[in-house]
Amino acid sequence: MFTINKNAKTTSMALIAVGLIALILGFSTDSDRAWSSLLFNNYFFLGISVFGVFFVAMQYVSEAGWSIVLKRVPEAVISFLPITGLIMLIIMVAGAMHWNHIYHWMEEGIMIKGSENYDAIIAGKEAYLNTTFFISRTVIYLLGWIYFGRKLKQISLEEDKHGGVSYHNKSVKTSAWFMVFFAVTSAMASWDWIMSIDAHWFSTLFGWYVFAEWSAIGFTTVLLLTLYLKRNGYLNDVNESHIHDLGKWVFAFSLVWTYMWFSQFMLYWYANIPEEVAYFTARLEVPNYKFLFWFSMAINFLFPIILLMSRDAKRNNGRLIFVSIIILIGHWLNAYLLVEPGTMQHHGGGHIGFTEIGMGLGFVGLFIYVVLNSLSKSRLEAKNHPFLDESKHLHT
Repeated sequence: MFTINKNAKTTSMALIAVGLIALILGFSTDSDRAWSSLLFNNYFFLGISVFGVFFVAMQYVSEAGWSIVLKRVPEAVISFLPITGLIMLIIMVAGAMHWNHIYHWMEEGIMIKGSENYDAIIAGKEAYLNTTFFISRTVIYLLGWIYFGRKLKQISLEEDKHGGVSYHNKSVKTSAWFMVFFAVTSAMASWDWIMSIDAHWFSTLFGWYVFAEWSAIGFTTVLLLTLYLKRNGYLNDVNESHIHDLGKWVFAFSLVWTYMWFSQFMLYWYANIPEEVAYFTARLEVPNYKFLFWFSMAINFLFPIILLMSRDAKRNNGRLIFVSIIILIGHWLNAYLLVEPGTMQHHGGGHIGFTEIGMGLGFVGLFIYVVLNSLSKSRLEAKNHPFLDESKHLHT
């Protein structure tokens, strides 16, 4: 059984304390900035959490055997989903109650003709962008993801106790339903929570863009947790080939994310249609945003492609840890750019300070504590899975 060591617990508690201080100071000095910071940090960790469900489901629907010896890691990541889900719901309800002003389309009178706030373009989207439907969709996304995550974990633990192919078959069916649900809801969630911040703008591949980001940071997080457990003497059945495979996924989705980033930016830049390029001008006209815009793209692409290209690099634990941390920082910056320019364009903005970093560290601490605590509640070694022997003898 895994036990949380004192250093990990102390570190997580210290980071949570920093996050709470940042939260309190942020809301007491600049509530608009604090709400924006809370949203993008929560979006980042919610993506990692729901990816845990996707990772587990993907292994079942593809009948993959390689990952069975480390499946407790993504199952533990799922445990953070209810926390991020609750915070996301609070942010959305707060917007509907006008406690924050993240979503411009929620402003009073914006869809009422004759009002001084009337916006014809946004009013044309009222059938979809209305608070009742918006909050209802958020609840459906979150409850669905949490349900499937808990269901897959429950079946997995029952399989350990009782064995039998029936549990595997149940997991395959549950995973198949989740994949259909997730394909629709992950895209819609990205439109609702992120794209609607810039309500005049739209992108037909934005759902894929967000999915690529969640996958990149999700695989990276699973890799880091696996390496942490290995270094502490756990997951003895995980060998170089398993680490290599995780490294390949991190490398692959870093390139997929870059492809989505480039496809969206290049096509909009080339067409130069005002309603399309408005999103990018908001991020390129403010000097600090402009630097972060290019910097985050560069490190999310260049570090993986330069440092993880070779086979040996994906088996070098030190290099994997270094690149993984860079990738997480790079995508955290990208999450900041997805939210802040649209929410803070009338409040200055363009810089990252203690509010953003402090809340981010708080989320890191809370994530570490919750995930490690989840790992300590069950055996790290899976039992009775039909592909377990195949996974133990993986060689690539």
